[in-house]
Order: sequence, then structure tokens, then C-alpha cells
Amino acid sequence: MHIVFFLALVALATFCQNLTGFAFGLIFVGIAGATHLLSISDAANVACLLSLVNGVSYLRVHRFTPQWDLLKPMLLSSVIGVVGGVVLLHWLSGNALNGLRMLLGLAIVLCALLLLLQKQAQTQLSGSTSLWLAGLSSGVLGGLFATPGPPMVYHLYRQPFDRLLVRHCLFSMFITCALLRLVMVAADGQITMPVLLWSSMAFPVVTLVTWICAKYPPAIPRRIVEWMVCSLLILSGVSLLVSGWQAGQPEPVVPDNETASRPVPSHLAAARLTAPVSTP
Repeated sequence: MHIVFFLALVALATFCQNLTGFAFGLIFVGIAGATHLLSISDAANVACLLSLVNGVSYLRVHRFTPQWDLLKPMLLSSVIGVVGGVVLLHWLSGNALNGLRMLLGLAIVLCALLLLLQKQAQTQLSGSTSLWLAGLSSGVLGGLFATPGPPMVYHLYRQPFDRLLVRHCLFSMFITCALLRLVMVAADGQITMPVLLWSSMAFPVVTLVTWICAKYPPAIPRRIVEWMVCSLLILSGVSLLVSGWQAGQPEPVVPDNETASRPVPSHLAAARLTAPVSTP
């Protein structure tokens, strides 16, 4: 049953990624973490491997001429951010696992709300500073959770770009971030056998769904697609926030049988017997 749910989740995330150019890592890591299908770290590593497969498959089907004046600052800033995110993950993973889960949930909800509130693209291009900031923050999220989408998605979808160009740029950034993150986490020994087994099961699903979306593109209005994806993002993000908050609450101390049946020391028993009884 876990395998069926896992493969269905991979298919859903791949479908949304091919429609919008983002959301694979957000949906996969968000739902997998919220349902405890995988740990956050394992889900991020699996998402990283699958994002790489998805990106290569997409760009093989949808050929494009790179616009390096746009791609260079995107890729450079995201690479720097990925390095910082992986270092941060290594420092936090043993200290604030629930904090990581809640941070991811908050990032997912904010991304979804920003996209839903956006009515139309800007008429003029934003400056290079905002592009670098979006790349850096996307890279940090990519290093932490293998989800580099939200900041760059919000930035690019606000620009007066063709939507196909936006998807091409996002897939190029995802491939670059995934490759770098994989090298760093593999060097740290985090690409474990379970991660490889889960990923190998999902490879055919990612390739097949990407091919079907290219061969038979669904005729769904863009706004409806955005609402569908953002609704899934909000649900998964809220679930992560709730589960992280509940896991971080202290559990009530309940005495076990041995403690409950242990005899009360004689001096404490005598003190209880001689203690005055208070009256209202």
C-alpha cells in the first residue's frame, strides 16, 4: 500500500511539474513529510534524484535555445544558495527537525498564496538585484529541502515572459540545483540504499508521465491549473505545519506500571497521614 501511494504521489508531482514548470519537490516532499511516508531528509534526497530525471526528460522533449543573459545570474545565484542550504541542513538536521518541517510548510503556503494573489504579470522587467535575491533564496530552499521553486517561480511569473520560456528557465535551474545538491549530500553519505530503492521505483513513472504530458498535453486553462496546484500546496503545507507543531509539543509524563506500583517511602506516608486536612 505504501508503494502504491508513493508511486501515485510521484505521478501527481510530475504531472503538476510538467503543467506549471514547478511544484514537483514542493508537492512530493510536502505530502511525503506530512504523511510520514518518508523522513524529510530522505524525501528531499528522493525528490532531488527525481527532479533531475524529470528535468532531463522535459528538456529532451521541449528543445529550446538558452537565453544566457537571464540564465547566468539565475544559475550562479542558485548555486551559491544551494551550498548555503546544504551547510544549514547539516547543522540543523540534528537539532531542529520539527523546525525544518514547519519551515518547509510555511514556505509552501506562502508560495501558493503569492501565486494565487497575483493577477497579471508586470509590464516591465525587474532589476538584476531581485533576480539575484530570488536565485539565492531558491538555492537555499533547494539545499535544505530539494525544493528550489518558490522564490524564483514567484519572480519569473511576475515578469512579462512567455510561459514556455519561464518553464524552460525553471527546469534548467532545477537540474543545476539537483546536480549540485546530489554531489554534496552523496559526499556526506546521505544517499542511502532506501533512497536509491525508492528513486529507482519512481524513475519509470516520472519518465512515462513526462512523455504523456508532452505527447498529449491536457487542454486545461492556465488559471485552473494554478488553482489546482496551489490548493495542493496549501494542503500539504498546512499539514506539515500542524504535524511539526504537534511533534514539537512536550508529551505528558505518564508513570509506567513499575513507577505506579512502587511503594511509597515510610517517611512520606507518615507525612501524608499527619498532614492537616484543609476545609473550605
